[in-house]
Parts: sequence; C-alpha cells; structure tokens
Amino acid sequence: MKNRILLLMAFFIATQFANAQTPDARFAIGVGLIRNEYNGDYGSGIWNFNETWYAAGGLSLGYYLTPSFDLGLQGSYGQYGFREYNSFPQANNFRGLKTDASLFTHYKLNNGYLLSKDSKLSPFISLGLGLATYGIDPAYDKSGTNPKDFPTIITKGTDFTGFVGAGLKYQLSEHFAIQYQYLYFDTDADNHDENRGLNYFGNGHPHPAHLTNDCYGQHILSFVFNFGKPRDTDKDGVADKYDKCPDTPLGVKVDANGCPIDSDGDGVPDYLDKCPNTPAGVKVDAKGCPLDTDGDGVPDYLDKCPDTPQGVTVDANGCPLDADGDGVPDYLDKCPNTPAGVAVDTKGCPVDADGDGVPDYLDKCPDTPAGVAVDANGCPITPVVPPVINSQFKNTLFQLGKSIVRKPYYININEVAKFMKENPTYTIELKGYADITGSDGWNIILSQNRANAVKKYLERKGVESSRITTVGYGKKFPIADNATFVGRMKNRRVEFVIK
Repeated sequence: MKNRILLLMAFFIATQFANAQTPDARFAIGVGLIRNEYNGDYGSGIWNFNETWYAAGGLSLGYYLTPSFDLGLQGSYGQYGFREYNSFPQANNFRGLKTDASLFTHYKLNNGYLLSKDSKLSPFISLGLGLATYGIDPAYDKSGTNPKDFPTIITKGTDFTGFVGAGLKYQLSEHFAIQYQYLYFDTDADNHDENRGLNYFGNGHPHPAHLTNDCYGQHILSFVFNFGKPRDTDKDGVADKYDKCPDTPLGVKVDANGCPIDSDGDGVPDYLDKCPNTPAGVKVDAKGCPLDTDGDGVPDYLDKCPDTPQGVTVDANGCPLDADGDGVPDYLDKCPNTPAGVAVDTKGCPVDADGDGVPDYLDKCPDTPAGVAVDANGCPITPVVPPVINSQFKNTLFQLGKSIVRKPYYININEVAKFMKENPTYTIELKGYADITGSDGWNIILSQNRANAVKKYLERKGVESSRITTVGYGKKFPIADNATFVGRMKNRRVEFVIK
C-alpha cells in the first residue's frame, strides 16, 4: 500500500511539472480499458488471445508539445499473471495485481511532414519510463483455490520500467477521440513472478529459468477527452487556429479575426496609422496618411492641381498662388502686379496686341503699325501738322444714337477729301465719340460706326482706304459737359487728325 501511495504522489507531482513546461494549454485526459500480457519465467502470453485475460483500467494525461510530439503521464491498475494450461504441475501459474505509472512521449505521424496536420487519423509511436509495484489479488485468495497450486505474485519491491509501442487515434470531434495502443514494457527485476519450486509445493518440477528480466505488454483502448485553453501565441485574445494575424505585437488591439484594428479602413492598422481618420476610399502611404504625390502639403484627394512643381507655394486647394488673379501663377508670372481684369499673355503680362510696348489697357492707339515709335499713350509720335490743317476741319456731329453722316457736314468732309488728295503723303485718323447716353459697350460700337461712316464718305470722294484709320472711343474724352443737351450734342462727334 505504501508503494502505491508513493506512485500516485509521483504521478501527480509529474503532472504539475508537465503543466508548467507546456507551451500550449491544450490537455487530454484518457480513460482506458487494458489487457495485461505477461512474458517471463513461466512463459509468454504476448499476443496470445487463448491465454487467460488479465484486465486492468488506466488513466492518462497528455498535452500538445509540438506538431510532432505530445508529452504526458499514464498509469494503470489491475490483474496481472499467467496460466500455463498444458503444464504440470500447476505451480507454473501465478496471479496478482499490478500498479504502474509512466512518463511518456508520442511521436505523431500527422505532423505535416508525413501526414496532414488536419488528418483526423493520427498514427503515433510511444516511448516511456516509469515504475511498477505488485500486490495480492484479494478476490483470487478468497476463491477457495489452494494457493500452493496457484502461487500469487511476489509483492516485495518496486520495478523501474521502460516501454516502446505504437498506436492509432481517431479524432471524432474537437474534444473527443478514440485511441488504441500497444505497449511492451521491460523491467529491471526478475523476481515478481518467482517460481518457488518443488521444495515449496512438494511436487512437480521447477520451470526453466527465464534469461531476462520480467516483461509485460498492454493492449489499451482509451476514450480521450481534450480540454484547456487554446494557444494564443501573440496573446491578443484570439486563439491561433482562428487568428488571421498570428504575429500581432503585444498590446495592440485586434478585431474578431485577431488582426490589428483599422478604424478608418485604409489598410494601415491604428497602432501604425499617423492619420487615423482618413476618409473612406482615400489612398494612403505606409504611415496611413493620404497620398500627396506632388509634396505640396495638400493631399491628392483634395488637390485640384496635383502636379505642382516641387517647392512652389500653393493655396488650400493645392494650386500655385496667383496673387494678382490674372490666371498665371506667381512662380511663372513675369508681371505679378497686373491690375484686376486686365487680359494677360502666358507670362502674366498685360496683352500688347500691336507690340508697341504700351499694354492694351493703357494704349490709346491699339492698332499702331509695327515699328512705329509711340508715346506713353501708345500713339505714334509724328511730325506736328500745322495747326491750320487740323483746326480748319470742324468736327462732324451726329444725332443721338445714330451713325449717319448728315448733309450739313458734307461741305466740311469734302474739304478734308480735297486736302488728302492734294497731299498724298498724309494720312488721316478718324476718332469717333459718343455722349454718356447708353452703356459703355454700346457707345464703343456706336463711336466706331460713326468713324467708319465718315471713312466711307471719304472713300467715295476718292481718298484711298489705306490712308484712313478709324477708332471708336465711346464716351471717353468729352469736349463738353454731358450734363447739358448742348454738351452731349457736341460730344457725339468724329474728329479729323491729319498726320
């Protein structure tokens, strides 16, 4: 009894040790039905199913170590003996009880190298070391059979055992399996089946001595129950077998799949995301921030000018600054202070259609021929015509809103035509004007039409068209007060400028 207690204590102490060493928290308890087979001085019952059945029960506790190895403890308690049916005397038979406990390891063939890890069928090879103690079977002693004819097992001492074996486990579900294994034990003693011989029984002959220590085999049919907390290698709270991101850094919050949380769904987990509130669908860089291809500080999804050259200052829309609002960005604008509303060229400078150096918005003579020297107003610089020439031709006046030359002015225009034909080196500029009545745009058109009407009259009188230029100034440059009727009448005019 003392030896059995020691064995049980060793069993439970080893269990605690194994639990502390396991890298995985997956355990298995097996409950087994055992047939013990003897091989020793009396003979061999190994794989001899005609031999008397010596039954026992067993328990095992195992845990997952690696895909290839399990480690655990197992023990059994039950009948142990041998009966040689054809021998005489009956002294060559014995019967008793045996208790054993072993530390074992299984090498599993469904380890991903030989068979698939997902296989429900798991062949394995077993190795183990342990202890065995022996005792008298009370039921056998009380059977009334003469113990001299059927000696019981010698109970003194404890054997050290080692075994090899093989088995097959079938996993019916995640938590339940059926397992069969056969184990063959060798012991370090040869006295627990001791044949007491002829002198003790008074008849018969002693059985020939067995040349090796006592051995025994076990057929074990077990029902195995798996339990324990699944392995969670990265300690994120999601078991490895469900974890789609098994290498999550310690302390990082994860979702139900074990993957780091990505609140804005940009593909960069929150713990790495420097821009955690990126709008849905926006492309980001490795830091989780919206892409800024041109590096102007405005992300692409907001950038209305995504190809801004590097180093150019931009506005909130990512477009180059245009301080004067002329449509040409400052970094290209050669005339950065152009007044508002003035038409500019590709360099941001005011348009100068006639190329005289005076921009159109300041040019009072916008159609100056190329190469002609002009003054600050963009008008050609010409020799001074004798005052008598310009002053002798009165202005042609027009009715309100009309551009028809009236008869009272035919005489004056005829004199102009005569002068031009007599002086073929001279040219004439006809300047049309209007009063303040009507819109600016209309007055420009009206004043131009008035100048053109006088031009047509001169052409009919024989003055070459190429010598006549016209320009309409609208209500600009009044010569009288537009607040009065008379003043407005004087301002509706065409002036003659001889050059």
